[in-house]
Amino acid sequence: MKVLLVDDDPAILEVLGAFLRGAGFEVLEAEDGEKALELFPQADLVILDLMLPKVGGLEVARLIRQERPELPLLILTAKGEEEDRVLGLELGADDYVVKPFSPREVVARVKALLRRAGLKEELVYGPLRILPKARQAYLEGRPLSLSRLEFDLLLTLAQHPGMVFSRERLLEKVWGPDFPGVDRVVDVHIASLRKKLGDDPENPRFIETVRGVGYRFKDPDAPLP
Repeated sequence: MKVLLVDDDPAILEVLGAFLRGAGFEVLEAEDGEKALELFPQADLVILDLMLPKVGGLEVARLIRQERPELPLLILTAKGEEEDRVLGLELGADDYVVKPFSPREVVARVKALLRRAGLKEELVYGPLRILPKARQAYLEGRPLSLSRLEFDLLLTLAQHPGMVFSRERLLEKVWGPDFPGVDRVVDVHIASLRKKLGDDPENPRFIETVRGVGYRFKDPDAPLP
């Protein structure tokens, strides 16, 4: 599989690129945002530094999500850049790593992102249709443009309608047990998912907030209690 590695630091391109190749990946390299935008259509996953010349990393992330919402996207940020990290997640990044990092950890995260795929039967809830194998969801017959994490969140909740998932449990199931994330990451992605589903948080058709606990999927065809 092809991994696009985007960073303006030659040492990171060399060292992390070598680890990725050693793990069996073909590596495409870009030292600026302009080159990244040329190469990402060829990639199966993108590792993206947010501090880039020519075209900034956040803009690159936005354009990638606009063109290929399903493409796994791992962002690299420097220590202390929490605001940029949150913005990257809001734009649809699937995971992040803070510099300085272990190349082995990055490779493990890449493998985890590529493993995340729902392969169960079709799920239909009222106007919402989810095809796990195709990793596609339709609302009233229209395809939804979901990021990989948004789709995984939706699938995780929809596979267990009525079950309450804590934010910690969603982090574990969707991001993985080793993800050093915080509850806000879940909330940011749930908010984005709700927006795409046209879901009103105060009167949701699909994703309910269980205050003080987490979230659950509401089957619109289920009888009221």
